[in-house]
Amino acid sequence: MESGSLKIPLQEARIPSSFTSGVLLSTSVAVCGSFCYGCAMSYSSPAQSKIMEELGLSVADYSFFTSVMTLGGLITAAFSGKLAAVIGRRRTMWISDVCCIFGWLAVAFAHDTMLLNIGRLFLGFGVGLISYVVPVYIAEITPKTFRGGFTFSNQLLQCFGVSLIFFTGNFFHWRTLAILSAIPCTIQVIGLFFIPESPRWLAMYGQDRELEVTLMRLRGESIDILEEAADIRETVEISRRESQSGVKDLFHMRNAHPLVIGLGLMLLQQFCGSSAITAYASSIFDKAGFPSDIGTTILATVLVPQSIVVILTVDRWGRRPLLMISAVGLCICSFLIGLSYYLQKHGELQQFCSVLLIVGIIGYISSFCIGLGGLPWVIMSEVFPVNVKITAGSLVTVSNWFFSWIIIYSFNFMMQWSASGTYFIFSGVSLVTIIFVWMLVPETKGRTLEEIQTSLVQLS
Repeated sequence: MESGSLKIPLQEARIPSSFTSGVLLSTSVAVCGSFCYGCAMSYSSPAQSKIMEELGLSVADYSFFTSVMTLGGLITAAFSGKLAAVIGRRRTMWISDVCCIFGWLAVAFAHDTMLLNIGRLFLGFGVGLISYVVPVYIAEITPKTFRGGFTFSNQLLQCFGVSLIFFTGNFFHWRTLAILSAIPCTIQVIGLFFIPESPRWLAMYGQDRELEVTLMRLRGESIDILEEAADIRETVEISRRESQSGVKDLFHMRNAHPLVIGLGLMLLQQFCGSSAITAYASSIFDKAGFPSDIGTTILATVLVPQSIVVILTVDRWGRRPLLMISAVGLCICSFLIGLSYYLQKHGELQQFCSVLLIVGIIGYISSFCIGLGGLPWVIMSEVFPVNVKITAGSLVTVSNWFFSWIIIYSFNFMMQWSASGTYFIFSGVSLVTIIFVWMLVPETKGRTLEEIQTSLVQLS
């Protein structure tokens, strides 16, 4: 193969891929979308009381407003993989930014429920694309040594967005908060002009020269990228010969294990109640008699440091240990929250109930961040082979949004039925998660995407 100016001295050919400014810049721009995602998911929490008061919304109306974003996400998630494959990862992120900016502005200037819900729906369109394309893009541009940490930065920026909304929501009007939330999307629109397309997408369309130039930009000029470029081309070519990435290929027996992992993790991630706590944190504190402004501020202070710890450990400890620790923490903390509601209902140990609640919620959020919050997306981007990644990514992302919609829409009604029972159910789901991860989820730390796919085929 002709390499032209890409030839590298033999003594440099074995230098491993390293942390470079190209990877850092590209990841930073990509996760601006994740920041917007976090803002969108948590916006309904501090805005709830004021929006319901000013626009005269009932509990059912506000539950619909909160959950309609997940319906929008479900719609775009259905074709997010195909769109990202046809027009590229960068252009898909541009489309998501346009949807999010329009959505935030519509919410900010809404004076009736129709425009309010339309804005929230367009936010869903945008973050539905983000939820698929950002982790996939990051996984495809980073070397295996740092892939886990960089991909988990998707979760870090989501947590940062949640924290910022929880904190600033105590001081800003809900309209101002919506306008401020559009800033990360605007930054990403500009930043996308300065980052490269995914190497694997370039290989899919035979852009060999651009592929090698992009890899040099991402890996550094002192790195021999020819072997990695050849591996990417070979993997893409094999996948192209074997399949046309149809739905029928996704349900081939050799893809059964990755499919169970992807769908299972997304279902368990949502049915442990994570989306509901993010979307309704303020009302959860209010219902328990704990000041919501203090509660959300405490949550805001623990989210980001917790996620930073995970980024530093995910490529050292591995995916499985962090998922297991996360699920155990969620099981215990959900039980503590349920117990606090149960004791409060029976008029016992009122002060102890407040302590139990705040400890449970902080522990819940911390446990979720260290594993089940971001790692399902990391693993999803790793376990599916290229030939079905489009279809599989769309299916898994659609499933995640659908499960999220079920929880967010039904949560207020579940709380009216039984607050303690709701969290005892979440605790039971977390217990199932422990068993699921132990039995079915493989360790992907320190392995190339090609190595992971080979091992999963052998296990199937």
